[in-house]
Amino acid sequence: MEIPDEMAWVRGTPDGRDWLAELPRRLDECAQLWSLRLGPPFPYAHASLALPAELADGTAAVLKLQFPDRESSHEADALAHWAGDGAVRLLAHDRPRRALLVERCQPGAPLHTLPADRALDTVTALLPRLWRPAGATFTPLAEEAAGWAERMPGAWERAGRPYERRLLDAALGQLADLTVGQGEQVLVNQDLHAGNVLSAGREPWLVIDPKPLTGEREFSVVPLVRGRELGHSPAAVRYRLDRLSADLGLDRERVRGWTIGQTLAWSVAEDGVFPHQIEVVRWLLGLE
Repeated sequence: MEIPDEMAWVRGTPDGRDWLAELPRRLDECAQLWSLRLGPPFPYAHASLALPAELADGTAAVLKLQFPDRESSHEADALAHWAGDGAVRLLAHDRPRRALLVERCQPGAPLHTLPADRALDTVTALLPRLWRPAGATFTPLAEEAAGWAERMPGAWERAGRPYERRLLDAALGQLADLTVGQGEQVLVNQDLHAGNVLSAGREPWLVIDPKPLTGEREFSVVPLVRGRELGHSPAAVRYRLDRLSADLGLDRERVRGWTIGQTLAWSVAEDGVFPHQIEVVRWLLGLE
């Protein structure tokens, strides 16, 4: 079946090709299970196939069929935990099929359509509502960070050493230091960038596509600090670091350290190397 260009990477692995082969059947099964009328896939999807859906009563929704990666395995649990407070509502979930039916944001403009300062105002109002205590369902940040640290050296070698060794050493050092001495453990979202907050009717802005962990609040702003959507330059990255830390009462150096660690961990993936991520790490280490 046809998939969005942003999802072309899944064809590059046996697991991805198996998943693609299963998609038509899973789409048909979900449409029957939840009595859905489906539209063509949204073009911007990267890790899930997402389609506009209409329920039998005319309610607008989104059907998501997730690629079975680790980071999204508890997306439905996070949405259920938030229960629509600052995030899209979970309408239904079929765990074996990795299928979610969620509230559709309308008009659905991404947060980065706002000027940068207004976008930051919006997320500083939203985030405290999402920082809820969460139970053992979710992976602890310390455990996830240990996995990054374990995998990074090998990924760096396999990718042909795409950045200098001192960046790897710095990131590993930050992760080792930060996993101890964390603050209160709350539900945090490791993919809360400005493309994953959409304009809506029920609330002005709602979070979509969480990749949840339990960890300290400082970690939750990492995707916003590094993300290109609100400007990609040393000055823009440092401004977001300073502004979000100050406005939310976060420890700036811990935010900086988590950003260095996770951003470098996510700079190499099966579908390639992401130079813009590496640039952010250099900027935060003062190496530009």
